[in-house]
Amino acid sequence: MEVGRNWTLEQWKKVAWSDETCFLLHHVFGRVCVRRLPGEVMAPRCTVGRRQAGGVSVMLWAMFCWKTLGPTIHVDVNLKRATYLNITADQVPMISGRGLAHTGGTLDKLESIPGFKVNQSVEQVKQILQDVGCCIVGQTETLVPADRVLYALRDATSTVDSLPLITGSIISKKGAEGLSALVLDVKFGRAALYKDLDSARHLAQALVTAGNSLGVKTGAVLSRMDAPIGRCVGNAVEVCEALECLKGRGPDDLKELVTALGGYLLWISGHSPSLEIGKNEIALKLKDGGALKKFQAMLVAQGVHEDVACSLCSDGNNNFQHMKKAAYHTDLKVQHDGTVLEIDGLALAQVLHMLGAGRTKSGEQIDHSVGAEILVDMGQQVMKGQSWIRIHHNSSELSTHHHSELQTALVIGSSNSYKTESRVAEFIPPK
Repeated sequence: MEVGRNWTLEQWKKVAWSDETCFLLHHVFGRVCVRRLPGEVMAPRCTVGRRQAGGVSVMLWAMFCWKTLGPTIHVDVNLKRATYLNITADQVPMISGRGLAHTGGTLDKLESIPGFKVNQSVEQVKQILQDVGCCIVGQTETLVPADRVLYALRDATSTVDSLPLITGSIISKKGAEGLSALVLDVKFGRAALYKDLDSARHLAQALVTAGNSLGVKTGAVLSRMDAPIGRCVGNAVEVCEALECLKGRGPDDLKELVTALGGYLLWISGHSPSLEIGKNEIALKLKDGGALKKFQAMLVAQGVHEDVACSLCSDGNNNFQHMKKAAYHTDLKVQHDGTVLEIDGLALAQVLHMLGAGRTKSGEQIDHSVGAEILVDMGQQVMKGQSWIRIHHNSSELSTHHHSELQTALVIGSSNSYKTESRVAEFIPPK
């Protein structure tokens, strides 16, 4: 290799090596084998009789570099340029769960999109990854089946916040996904399972240790969740807000968290030379529509009608057009002038849970249309009588208890008391 003759060790560490190998089944191709010396013509002692077995082979492709071993992939077709580019493209599978207690579930949110199927067989998951490059699915009878049972029981046994069960649940799914790199978002604050930074860090370190012990390069981000992320809480409303983010819009704190998580993953997986460059690359994909296009393809691959997916992902579309709408909307008013100091995300989640957005026990149906839109920002100056939140609900009216709980979630005070904080508190590197 003339080009690398004078390369340093650090330069060679950046090289990825790959090769394909054909393995014969039954040791033969199914042909008649002949060994013949010069001048010999089909002498009986030089021939081997026909065999019934044979005629089948498999082609395997693999890659390795200084830092890691890549997966071994069965290639069903000739390894041409298009096939090579397809199998070397990054694939991002996600096995997720449903809502537990007041926390929302990714699968519940996605099922608010008409036609979206979270239950996919292993073969279907592989096909979606090959065709699209990403998928979000749930546990099945054959895909992390034990976690499927334990996940359902944690809520019923009041062990939602058990550190060993959380660690086992998360890492078992990630191990089944066959990942090479992983970044976990571990939240802390009033609306999270862990209320303070230290306990969240303890969980994050357990997850990072477990992930790396499985050979997955695992890091974590500790993010604040006292107030809701973005301006929406619920199922359909959060999907609509996520679509806004994918269209390059959406709340700043949501975009901050998305670019931090994505940028960190690009960095630790070796796809970006630094965290900042990785974050910029993610921000560019949100701005240029690349992320939205990929999400649209995933929707179609997982059962959403092509016209619906196209409509949801079009720039001028009303995102609620295809979602189930709540029968009633109720706006709550600010009680006095001042600055928005706090919005208690836990209080909002608990009220929405009572209104049907969450489940009390495993297997219960939820109401995807129930949710909340926050109409003010943290640190914003507000006036008495101004609407600060809109509740989407299907009961004819909110109860006095609901009103009281929601109003206590909003804390108004002096602007001198407000402190701006980043959503991201800390990065935990792979071990």
